[in-house]
Amino acid sequence: MPYIPHTEDERQAMLEVIGARSVDDLFAGIPPALRPTTDELSDSAAPAERPTTFDLPPAMSEFAVRRKLHTLAEKNATHLVSFVGGGFYDHFIPAAVDALANRTEFVTAYTPYQPEMSQGILQAMYEYQSALCRLTGMEVANASLYDGGTALYEAMMMAIRVTRRPKIIIDGCVSPIYRRMMDCYTTNLDIELITVEPREGRTDRQELERLLDDRTAAVMLQNPNFFGIVDDFTDLVNAAHGAGALAVASVYPVSLGILKTPGEMGFDIVTGEGQSLGLPLSFGGPYLGFMTCLKKHVRKMPGRIIGATRDGEERRGFVMTLQAREQHIRRQKATSNICSNEALCAVRAVIYLSLIGKRGLASVARMCAAKAAYARRRLTAIDGVEALCDAPTFNEFALSLPVENAAEVVNELIEKNIAAGFPLGRYYPDLQNVLLIAVTEKRTKEEIGLLAEALEAAL
Repeated sequence: MPYIPHTEDERQAMLEVIGARSVDDLFAGIPPALRPTTDELSDSAAPAERPTTFDLPPAMSEFAVRRKLHTLAEKNATHLVSFVGGGFYDHFIPAAVDALANRTEFVTAYTPYQPEMSQGILQAMYEYQSALCRLTGMEVANASLYDGGTALYEAMMMAIRVTRRPKIIIDGCVSPIYRRMMDCYTTNLDIELITVEPREGRTDRQELERLLDDRTAAVMLQNPNFFGIVDDFTDLVNAAHGAGALAVASVYPVSLGILKTPGEMGFDIVTGEGQSLGLPLSFGGPYLGFMTCLKKHVRKMPGRIIGATRDGEERRGFVMTLQAREQHIRRQKATSNICSNEALCAVRAVIYLSLIGKRGLASVARMCAAKAAYARRRLTAIDGVEALCDAPTFNEFALSLPVENAAEVVNELIEKNIAAGFPLGRYYPDLQNVLLIAVTEKRTKEEIGLLAEALEAAL
């Protein structure tokens, strides 16, 4: 229990120790609007007196608190049929993911600094890394990052460390959410970040290659891109390598069940958002950033890496092989200061991948692609609705609507319990009438039909 001074002399003595002349001085750093009135914080106020200007409600019983929170939770529109994507998707999650990930062996074993006491979580992280390497076609994975956006930023910084160059070329088809994060993180850094604007939802290859020079550290691409378009970037990867730069990809992991892997395209670093691998949408997180790379770059990789080894009795065990983080031995030479290990989210991902397996992931990917293709046909049959461009897609596609603002259509369909998609005008001012629609394996033919009927009525 903290010590509470009972006399004026004790209070004054404690204030003097910390260099404050009065209680008012102690709280001077808090804006007036966020603290009690001066009278309530004055030295003459009784120590146990509770400030009244906070307007706090009276105490409630456990039953009353539960009822209140349940009422508030019901205001969240979780009943919507979701066609929203943009990097976060409404996939089916097997019940076994919750059952296994919520076991106390995983929930309580967050930071495995003592390998002899943490073999369970260390092996789970090792299997997670192995699964991500197989999924992306790369050689090494770390034991997770915050989310897809920070993972992409970490890949950029990793490329700068590897090449010792200051220039980054990023495709405008990369998620604008991620690009805003990168702009924020690099504001005070001596980095030249150049964005190549897309052409009708596709990568401007000619302009991207024109910008490549001997100052370029990396070319950053996304597949499928933010407009849902699938591409083979082997040519751009080769062009980057020809200029001495690295190639970095941000990928949607479920799509890799059927698409050419970034490893097959020759990428050096691969990142992505792992939410689609067994994590619920949860109103914004927590999510999971993953990163894989070629083995030759492993010492420039942020975060921690779990390795398999043998003990003195030749028994197989697992340890944190590399952990060049700021709170460890590297200190100011650390590769990152935002590379926290999203351990429980990573455990969910490896459980999900283990449950559905290679064939299961391919089946989920095929269902997503097939249902999206059906939805695209249904929606483009509506008078005035057109695809943004004629290009192959995975489970997401952009539609041009015969209205000035697609957001107004989305708001109208919310009233019919349909989250119709993501209005692109929010990030692309010249695409105010374009709607990005995502279809996962959870969406039924009936739900797609209801979306088509509701959209046609709204238009």
